[in-house]
Amino acid sequence: PDSVREKAWKTYESLSAADGALAYNKKKKETWGVCIFIAAIDLDEMTFTFTELLKSISISVCTFFQFLKEVDVNMDTVSTKVDSTVSKLKKKYDLLLALYHKFERTCGLIYLEQPSSEISTELSSVLVLKNCWITFLLAKGKVLQMEDDLVISFQLLLCVLEYFIKLSPPAMLKEPYKSAVTAAAVNGSARTPRRGQNRNTRASKQADADTKVIEVLCKEHGCNLDEVKNVYFTSFLPFLNSIGIAAPNGLPEVEVLSKQYDELYLNNKDIDGRLFLDRDETLQPDVSSSQLKRTPVKNHPDEEFTPILPQTPVGAAMNNIQQLMMILNSATDKPSDTLIMYFNNCTVNPTESILKRVETLEHIFKKKFAEAVGPGCAEIGSQRYKLAVRLYYRVMESMLKSEEERLSVHNFSKLLNDNIFHTSLLACAVEVVMATYVRNASQSDTSSAETRLSFPWILNVFDLKAFDFYKVVESFIRAEQSLTREMMKHLERCEHQIMESLAWQSGSPLFDLIKQSKEREGQTDQPEPTSTFNMPFQHNHTAADLYLSPVRSPKKKASGPSPSATSSPDAQQAANSQTQKPQKSTSLSLFYKKVYLLAYLRLRSLFSRLLSEHPDLEPLIWTLFQHTLQNEYELMRDRHLDQIMMCSMYGICKVKNVDLRFKIIVSAYKELPNTNQETFKRVLIREEQYDSIIVFYNLVFMQKLKTNILQYASNRPPTLSPIPHMPCSPYQFSNSPRRVPAGNNIYISPLKSPYKFSDAFQSPTKMTPRSRILVSIGESFGTSDKFQKINQMLGSSDGQLKRSAEGGTAPKPLKRLRFDIEGQDEADGSKHLPQESKFQQKLAEMS
Repeated sequence: PDSVREKAWKTYESLSAADGALAYNKKKKETWGVCIFIAAIDLDEMTFTFTELLKSISISVCTFFQFLKEVDVNMDTVSTKVDSTVSKLKKKYDLLLALYHKFERTCGLIYLEQPSSEISTELSSVLVLKNCWITFLLAKGKVLQMEDDLVISFQLLLCVLEYFIKLSPPAMLKEPYKSAVTAAAVNGSARTPRRGQNRNTRASKQADADTKVIEVLCKEHGCNLDEVKNVYFTSFLPFLNSIGIAAPNGLPEVEVLSKQYDELYLNNKDIDGRLFLDRDETLQPDVSSSQLKRTPVKNHPDEEFTPILPQTPVGAAMNNIQQLMMILNSATDKPSDTLIMYFNNCTVNPTESILKRVETLEHIFKKKFAEAVGPGCAEIGSQRYKLAVRLYYRVMESMLKSEEERLSVHNFSKLLNDNIFHTSLLACAVEVVMATYVRNASQSDTSSAETRLSFPWILNVFDLKAFDFYKVVESFIRAEQSLTREMMKHLERCEHQIMESLAWQSGSPLFDLIKQSKEREGQTDQPEPTSTFNMPFQHNHTAADLYLSPVRSPKKKASGPSPSATSSPDAQQAANSQTQKPQKSTSLSLFYKKVYLLAYLRLRSLFSRLLSEHPDLEPLIWTLFQHTLQNEYELMRDRHLDQIMMCSMYGICKVKNVDLRFKIIVSAYKELPNTNQETFKRVLIREEQYDSIIVFYNLVFMQKLKTNILQYASNRPPTLSPIPHMPCSPYQFSNSPRRVPAGNNIYISPLKSPYKFSDAFQSPTKMTPRSRILVSIGESFGTSDKFQKINQMLGSSDGQLKRSAEGGTAPKPLKRLRFDIEGQDEADGSKHLPQESKFQQKLAEMS
């Protein structure tokens, strides 16, 4: 259309005039094709399919995506609408590519290349494969609305394969499929002749027949048989009944299938999946990158282990599901006897409300799952929900046992009657199950791993606030020791998304908590004092603290039972009324600590890419960034943490006369993990008005912080904010020290090798500063405060205190270390007054 040509031409002209335009001028045909694509998407006038465009400019999918990324030099070249369309296309391509590779390999294991002469020439394995793949494409397009669901797509592919295996003569098949088909025939599922048999009759007979073939397929591919059966009966059989295909030789006609698929493909205007059969060049993967991903990393000569070859996307998905099943096989669908005991100990027994809530949310979940995935997929959603309920009860029991040990109480009435706590805990269990199943076929691009069912989808389904969900994440991970590293990382990423943007959306309880905190002692109060930044990050708060205790006394010691966990709501209210000031929020304080830590880590990552030559600017940018989050928190409303970060960086560089343009900041930002182009292309300016981050800086950020920014150019700049203490991740991964479940803060670390051993001890030259303090099991160690000091030392990256092996000696200061070429330790060489002890000197430095 003319409108598309005109808009495309304007984009082409702007690219030809841009910096580095030589590359575009050399690829005029490709550039013009990309410009047409951008214009057609923006104007909603896609009169051609994506595959037709690729063929007309002789370019592959991968090359096109890469070139489009290069074209987006300015933030206004490619809109967020185009980004979204490309993301969907990329997911669909990755999925089809992964499934076609799996399909080819699987067919090679099922069908003989040259079957015996008794088989009709019209029934070649090539023809069967072609029919099978096109039937799968048609089934996938008609059954699934969410086309990037790898697991259901693969299960559907197995159903299609089962259908064609049963249609194929046994002489075409390899073992164990040949025996399975023969057994099925003997059992009566194939007693009637195939030729001319009515398709509906055949389908109904298959439904009643034994499931030997599907069992073999599931066993060979590590699939859950019940799940595949569910897909077969609820999705695949209805699909077969709807397409009306039958043929004299028992196989559907390729032309009939292709005609039906054509309608689907032309309607979607995307990728023609049939071209995989022809090895079409437009669908070939980027050879260099795919080979790179499949090449195992060479071992270091000293390393003893052998590398684990990368799994295929389908194999990885099946493996994750199997691991989840292993965790939940022993779990129950109902509260265990131990949980019932906890419920009975409550002042108000929560059993009925818990069971009713689980049932109510199941109906909501099934409905929303079917809306997202496909109308016939409600039962698949129900299966996944039931797995999540098992995990929910399992984690709840583990949490209550930990709370009982921690507080020495048995009555958790207030916690177990808290609706938001239960909804959040169940949502977290559902998220773990959904993330295990809903994985993208691409292994290379972490940002493309999100699907329609990805977090925060579950929050919308359960009508749950992100800030409330955040309160349960850390306790959930601690309570479920069997979670895989991948699931821990996923939940940690969910927590980051909440801290980056979701908790800052309008209507979030976070803003009310901040407002109450500010009013508590006037404007001098703040959510989390900067004086705590360089203190060790204490992860000693549980979900019970965060849900039951929107308030706590700032001077109250952590030891001793928490009254909020045991007392009735009336008693709690009476206690609060006797307090003169509202008490400080535990959940807000911990949230801000984590936000500051995440913010600094993000800033440090971007800073190292852009301003490593100006190290003096980092503390200034951090101070402005932290000041904004603390004092101008309204700027975060309906915005993203990274938007404030980029504006802080630009503002400081501007006032310090360092040449750093937003274009450069954005280019570096795009390379950071877990970033989205919408973050800098679509920023809230004012109510319902969005624009680029440059417009946001000029019209909003700078106007609000102009006075503060200008102070950095004066002779008396603002006091620098301390750098947050850098802890290890609070989540213990599989290669990290694991907590002993029955122990109190006792951890076991695997022995790292190689070490030199001398008289049964590690050689001191090979031991790290941390491992030099050892405690022998069975050794009399005195009072509990010594264990606390060890834990404090281990929890701190600087390790402020170090005790020698003898229990009674005075604490010694730990030197600042630098490691030279020989690996020896040296002090930092700082000088102090002779009369001061080194311990006093270190305390002075810290303060």
